[in-house]
Amino acid sequence: MRVSDITRAIEAFAPLGIQENWDNSGLLIGSPDDEVNGVMVGFDCTPGLIDRALAAGCNMVITHHPLIFGGLKAIRPDDPVGETVIKAVRGGVAVYAAHTTADKVIAGVSGAMARKLGLEHIAILEEEPGGTGLGVVGDLGEPMDSHALLALLKEKFALKVLRVSKPVRGKISRVAMCGGSGSSLIGAARAAGAQLYISADISYHHFFTPEGFMIADIGHFESEVEIVDIFFSELQKNFPNFAVCIDPEIKRSNPIQYI
Repeated sequence: MRVSDITRAIEAFAPLGIQENWDNSGLLIGSPDDEVNGVMVGFDCTPGLIDRALAAGCNMVITHHPLIFGGLKAIRPDDPVGETVIKAVRGGVAVYAAHTTADKVIAGVSGAMARKLGLEHIAILEEEPGGTGLGVVGDLGEPMDSHALLALLKEKFALKVLRVSKPVRGKISRVAMCGGSGSSLIGAARAAGAQLYISADISYHHFFTPEGFMIADIGHFESEVEIVDIFFSELQKNFPNFAVCIDPEIKRSNPIQYI
């Protein structure tokens, strides 16, 4: 098995060519021709993830967030990114990220959010040519009042806290959502007829919502972490007899702590 075999399977699910122009998805460390003994799938590429991959006999990691996002001016062990790069190169670990590529397919991040909440008639919120795009919108099977829906949201996403704007009056039947930092799609959510928009990293002023529309911020990690299981399933489907595993510390890898 080579790195190119693994990346081909991931890119069949989340094509590299659809990534946003500011993104850095793809093979970040290693060669497509490198031999792969095992793959560990995680959310963020950290020094700990590289250590756990090597301990498990895996010499390739696949994450949602890219290890190298902006330009690197130095690679030093006293910087988390630099330390991760050093560990990966010294350990012979290939590093691949599927970021907005996995955000923009309906079977990816936002679609997983919609399925978890039980939405029906799911469609891409901001569709691009080719049937991909950011965010999704769909309908609840049965309309719910805002308090009941927010309680369901907390249950389904295992949330300790939830940041919301003023709840809407009456029943909610249509919901839009986008995994990760989704403030830019608030207008699209309203235009699609959503009464509730669920995303993360929403800034203060966006919580001043008009009548009949509300926002829920569930957290960046919480909105996207389902993609790790999706990557794992895609690799298992393509390579049923190959060593693929999920980061054993995935549930504790959120860098944001709630105290």
